[in-house]
Amino acid sequence: MSAPSVPSNGQGPPVIDSVRPPAAIAGGDFEIYGSHLAGGDRQSIVRFGDVAARLVIGGEHRIVVRVPDEATDGSLTIESQGVSSSIRACTLGRAIAEDLHPVASPAVDSDGNIYTTRSGTRGEEVPVSVFKIDTANSTHAFASEIVNPTGLVVAPTGELLVSGRNNGTVYTVTPSGSVSTYAEGMGVATGMAMDGDGNLYVGDRTGTIFKIAPDRQIFVFATVESSIAAFHLAFGPDGYLYLTGPTTSSFDCVRRITPDGDVEEYLRGFGRPQGIAFDREGRLFLAASYQGRKGVFRIDQDKAVTQVVSGPGIVGLAFLPSGDLAITTSNSVYRLLTADWISD
Repeated sequence: MSAPSVPSNGQGPPVIDSVRPPAAIAGGDFEIYGSHLAGGDRQSIVRFGDVAARLVIGGEHRIVVRVPDEATDGSLTIESQGVSSSIRACTLGRAIAEDLHPVASPAVDSDGNIYTTRSGTRGEEVPVSVFKIDTANSTHAFASEIVNPTGLVVAPTGELLVSGRNNGTVYTVTPSGSVSTYAEGMGVATGMAMDGDGNLYVGDRTGTIFKIAPDRQIFVFATVESSIAAFHLAFGPDGYLYLTGPTTSSFDCVRRITPDGDVEEYLRGFGRPQGIAFDREGRLFLAASYQGRKGVFRIDQDKAVTQVVSGPGIVGLAFLPSGDLAITTSNSVYRLLTADWISD
């Protein structure tokens, strides 16, 4: 095989040394580091497979490129002066459902089916309020009659619990899609989580975290600052209830609540922190903006923050039994094959 030709400007071909973060969805940005990338009189073209992408920032050693909506192939190359770099593999999320309106994290059952919502505007009654995405990535209407569905939890019995922020009601949806009332009176009910004893925790956007015992008795578990959007809840491996809820501040925090209901600040510095989830290793993953970047961030046990997915409008996330990641935006559901990138 003959060696690649040298560009007419006398410089070497583009060389990609690293790409950050390791994954992105449509509209997300990759930062590419290397040499002879762009700038000067060179016309550089970045492609994902055969799809050309838009350069946001161009430079000799660093460029930022935005993932096009139509890109599905994570084979990244840079062409400059007719010479291409070697292929660099990156992970692109695949849109598996669109034209929805999630406002929180999806729920995942033990078989790997994903549940999400079409929440609608305040008080809007939509024909189908909850959808089921099966393991073949086909979307099915699952439940109706729930106004402004928000939080989702799969109970150990296999039933889906859904909070309705319009009337503060939590609903039970059977596997066949039958809807009934689980509990009422939760204010502006948003995010939910269930502990190992079957207690359900519901966030009222005005600042109250309710605890609903298995016998349906309702208690005030904790009180926090109100949220301008919704609360998002998840239990950590330490038994604490972790909580996010964006406020008017651009320097919001992740909180955690002890089993006794004491509220602690866990980590601050995020813009509009929303969906949260823990992986098999007990690490916290968070949808937010951080230091000028938007997407999903991993928070390790030492509280080091690393961006793992870039993308706009992410409101929620959940891990599938396979270890893959389901991500919801304000319109779509994406699936990312995690493999090794999640630990990079």
